[in-house]
Amino acid sequence: MSSPPKNGPYVIGIGNAVMDVIAPTEEARLAELGITKGIMQLVERERSEFLMAAQANDHSARREGSRMIAGGSVANTLAGIGGLGLRTAFIGLVADDEIGRAYAAQTEGAGTRFVNAPVAGAALPSSRSIIMVTPDGERSMSTYLGISAELGPEDVVPEVFEGAGWLFLEGYLFDKDKGKAAFLKAAECCHAAGGQAGIALSDPFCVDRHRADFRRLVAGPMDYVIGNVHEWQALYQVEDLEEALRLASADCGMVICTRSGEDAILIRGGERAVAPVRRVVPVDATGAGDQFAAGLIHGLAIGAPLEAAGRMGCIAAAEVISHVGARPEADVRALLRAEGLV
Repeated sequence: MSSPPKNGPYVIGIGNAVMDVIAPTEEARLAELGITKGIMQLVERERSEFLMAAQANDHSARREGSRMIAGGSVANTLAGIGGLGLRTAFIGLVADDEIGRAYAAQTEGAGTRFVNAPVAGAALPSSRSIIMVTPDGERSMSTYLGISAELGPEDVVPEVFEGAGWLFLEGYLFDKDKGKAAFLKAAECCHAAGGQAGIALSDPFCVDRHRADFRRLVAGPMDYVIGNVHEWQALYQVEDLEEALRLASADCGMVICTRSGEDAILIRGGERAVAPVRRVVPVDATGAGDQFAAGLIHGLAIGAPLEAAGRMGCIAAAEVISHVGARPEADVRALLRAEGLV
């Protein structure tokens, strides 16, 4: 695997390496396949293989073609950070199969170092999200996590962290003990290299399942944590957001709260900032949180003031919801430059 370019701060991400397999379909076809429209649901391997075959045989998919696009929450964030000019590396697992090789190649092709080579002879196949898009633009996702969810501490190599200033973790990988161990090892490696470690809480249901462990992580090795209103409330089991943020700030040095359609709140020690959202008509909300994190981490990495880093996150999020897809299409750096932020 190639090394990242030798310029600027170095950001490492750890997350699920999920290939998005996207194809058009008709409304009636969803019902035939037993897919609930507009939601993401986790499926088992057999169901995944059935849906892959069904998608390949779908008239709409055959006519317009399906696309394979490397995805996953943290991977999307790294793509955004890389587009803003910083070095990035991704720690994630794929099998040495067609999807895994394509995922690794796409990641490297986009400028992010794919640290772990595809696993030969893996018992589980590469992860994929089978996305069926109806004529109204609604996405219905069936996600099989496969080998991606098996990432463990043995996949985190200390040498990768040399020169790394920032680490970003994905809460979704917190579901297994080996994922938790990988996070702790990565944070230790990052701190040893002089960097800062952070996590996105990712999902209130994930927080509910692992609340005690998340609380220990937030109060321990995490230097910054990003969550939305529901995730912070779930973590501290309170209905009042301000109380949740007060408790979070007592645990962690930097707390960031996104609020759908409302200004983001950023707290670092005794400093509190508010970053205004960019109000646009959303075309596809997929990736809003991922790209907010990209803009924010980029801002923090280049030493921008807290409020400015939050504004960068909001601008990046607004760009990605203005079109279909979870990664930027416009030159986000140019958008930041137009606002005097870079």
